[in-house]
Amino acid sequence: MSIVSIRGLKKSFDDHEVLKGIDLDIEPGQLICFIGRSGCGKSTLLRTLNGLEVLDEGEIQIAGHSLARKSKLEKIDARYEKKAQALRQHCGMVFQDFRLFPHMSLLENVVLAQTVVQKMSRDEAVTKTEALLGKVGLLAHKDKMPLQLSGGQAQRGAIARALALSPAVMLYDEPTSALDPELVDEVLAVMKALDQEGMTQLVVTHEMRFARDAADLIVYMEEGSIVEIGAPDQLFSSPKDDRTRQFLRKFL
Repeated sequence: MSIVSIRGLKKSFDDHEVLKGIDLDIEPGQLICFIGRSGCGKSTLLRTLNGLEVLDEGEIQIAGHSLARKSKLEKIDARYEKKAQALRQHCGMVFQDFRLFPHMSLLENVVLAQTVVQKMSRDEAVTKTEALLGKVGLLAHKDKMPLQLSGGQAQRGAIARALALSPAVMLYDEPTSALDPELVDEVLAVMKALDQEGMTQLVVTHEMRFARDAADLIVYMEEGSIVEIGAPDQLFSSPKDDRTRQFLRKFL
C-alpha cells in the first residue's frame, strides 16, 4: 500500500502553471529522486506535499492523512488548514539552507520541536536528540552554535531535527546544493543510511551520482509534468523519452 499517493495535483502562481496534474504513488521505504531542469516544478511539488504551498486542485495522501481541493476557487478554511497541519506533522522537511536557529546550540535546535510540538519532557527530548545526533555523526558537536559548524555538519543537524518528530516521510529540497563539493558526500551518506533503515525519502536533487547509486526510482520532470519514471539503471542507460535523454546527455 502506498505511503504517498498523489492524484491530479495542480499548482499555479498567478498565470504560470507550475504543476500540471501530477499522479504518483510511492511505496514505504522507497528513496525517490526527482530530477529535471530548474523551474520544472520539483521543489514546488515537495512544498505542496508538506502543506507549505496550497494546492490548487487534486489530492495528496501521506501516511493515511489526506488533503484535497476540487478547484482553486474552493475556499481555504480552518478545516483545510487543520488537515494541512496534520500532513505536515508526518513529513520531515530539509531545505537547501539548513535553517537552524542561529541563537541556539545544535542540541537545542533539535530539542525545541519535540518539546513544543510533541509536548515531550525536556529530559526525554534530550535523550532522543543525543541518539539522533549520534546517528548523523554529530554528538561531539551538540553544544556548538550553527555558525561553528561546517555546511555539511549544519545540514546533517537539519536532518536530525527533521527526524526528531518521527516523520513517516522525509522530504529534501536540494539538500546539498549549498555545500562545498567536499562536504556533499557526508550528507548523502546519512540519507543512504536512512534508506537502509527503511525510511521513505523524496529527494529533489541535481546530484546524478547519488540518484543513480541510491534511488529506488527516479522521476524526471519537465515543465510541471512527470515525463518519465524508472529505475536508475534503466533511466540512465536507456531512457524511453527523448526529453529525458536530452537532459541526461551531459551526465552520461
